[in-house]
Amino acid sequence: MITVTTRDALQCELEAARADRRRLGLVPTMGYLHEGHLSLVDRASAASDFIIMSIFVNPLQFGPGEDLSRYPRDLARDSVLAEERGVDLLFVPSVDEMYASPPAVVVDAPGLTDRLCGRFRPGHFLGVLTIVAKLFHLVQPDVAVFGQKDFQQLTLIRLMVRDLDLPIQVLAGAIVRESDGLALSSRNVYLSEPERRDAVLLNAGLQSAQRAFSAGQRDAVTLVAAVREKVGSPHIAPQYIELVAPDTLDAVPVARPGDVLALAAHVGATRLIDNHVLTDALP
Repeated sequence: MITVTTRDALQCELEAARADRRRLGLVPTMGYLHEGHLSLVDRASAASDFIIMSIFVNPLQFGPGEDLSRYPRDLARDSVLAEERGVDLLFVPSVDEMYASPPAVVVDAPGLTDRLCGRFRPGHFLGVLTIVAKLFHLVQPDVAVFGQKDFQQLTLIRLMVRDLDLPIQVLAGAIVRESDGLALSSRNVYLSEPERRDAVLLNAGLQSAQRAFSAGQRDAVTLVAAVREKVGSPHIAPQYIELVAPDTLDAVPVARPGDVLALAAHVGATRLIDNHVLTDALP
């Protein structure tokens, strides 16, 4: 695995890969890798033959009072994990390398970036779309892989690719969970032991709604209530629980297979997200 920290070095390595007619797969991350990130490498490997992973904690997507300064970082560990999983090129730019000056041009999706998580994190998805657009421009991958856990992010990136006619195939990586159902997240390290025990209620609530859906319940209010009832805990403060259409993020009153139950909650001081795509199959 080769590690580069500048755009010029990145281009040099990519030119060599393209000269060999390699199919490029991009896995953007903010580092502190876990099995969820590494499963995205597997997904990229199945669709391409030269894997680029970026590690960049993007300040543009953190708002005032959020955890930019204490976001977990461990580049030495990340490098070992990435290489062991088959990453060919690791791009680890500095903030100055990615944003030489405050950007005058950013990427946004008005009306879509201010709902769900965006309602509580103003400017977050503007930061996400801007950095992903920059990475797409720099790498020009054939395939890019993003995790389904960040469902709103995945949807917005797909819409950006569609509306800006970017020649990139965007693939989704399935949510990877601990054995007790908690979705893997770099922020899980912030949880105390009691908070970690209660955090499993997030997925338990989603599965409770899925069971109701499988039994014939289609009313969105009732399905959301099933989630909310399950996540009741002194350690959990739900921020939102919503049922939305997967391609538009519009709220839906009557659930259909493929619609997404999405939630965000503070577990103690740690903000976690999760979601579940409704299916006719029994959980």
